[in-house]
Amino acid sequence: MISAKQIRAARGLLKISAAELADLAGVTWKTVQRFETAEGVPASRAGTLERVQAALEQAGIEFLGDPVMTPGVRLKRK
Repeated sequence: MISAKQIRAARGLLKISAAELADLAGVTWKTVQRFETAEGVPASRAGTLERVQAALEQAGIEFLGDPVMTPGVRLKRK
């Protein structure tokens, strides 16, 4: 699982918009916005948050730490 802070940070590192992330993950822009404004780990339906996480990982993001206590992200080396 990933947190709202990690999603926002990952988008910042990738320099992509919420709409672009939504397209990559196959979810709506509104879903991305809801996830990013949540506290901690966003509540989601089966697989939705996992699709966002997978899309970010495919784009080169590595998630670090505990999503609530020590959330972190970094770009993977190519």
